[in-house]
Amino acid sequence: MATLDSIDRKLLAELQAEGRVTNVDLASRVGLTAPPCLRRVRTLEETGVIRGYHADLDPSKLGYAIMVFAMVSLRSQAEEDLRAFEIHIKALPEVRECHMLNGEIDFILKIVSRDLQSFQEFLTSKLTPAPNVASVKTSLTIRTAKHEPGVPLA
Repeated sequence: MATLDSIDRKLLAELQAEGRVTNVDLASRVGLTAPPCLRRVRTLEETGVIRGYHADLDPSKLGYAIMVFAMVSLRSQAEEDLRAFEIHIKALPEVRECHMLNGEIDFILKIVSRDLQSFQEFLTSKLTPAPNVASVKTSLTIRTAKHEPGVPLA
């Protein structure tokens, strides 16, 4: 875990809320001048605390009306089989998130699709027949009550 002071935390909170803020505005918001602000941000990037900058896109406005969570159980949990599944999943653009879990479910996937028919095709042609997959249970999202990327920063 990185050691962060209060200014670093303020920088991260501002950037997490508005990744496109200019360095001058960012410096002003956290009480620095532009050069030390830029140095701190670059250090946060170089140490991997800041992994990147992204636009938060609305899937429905881009034709992805369906979001599904899939719980995947594998036949084998040997490390090579887990890695093979992860490699397969990384090649599927519809899968937006993949998390390994402990317990009876091995992975949970967040999947976007244009419609139910497209999702059904994805499920039967790309996910269920993937190597080592024993079972897939899916839940269609009805609505999203909270979408808050990032982490809480005090």
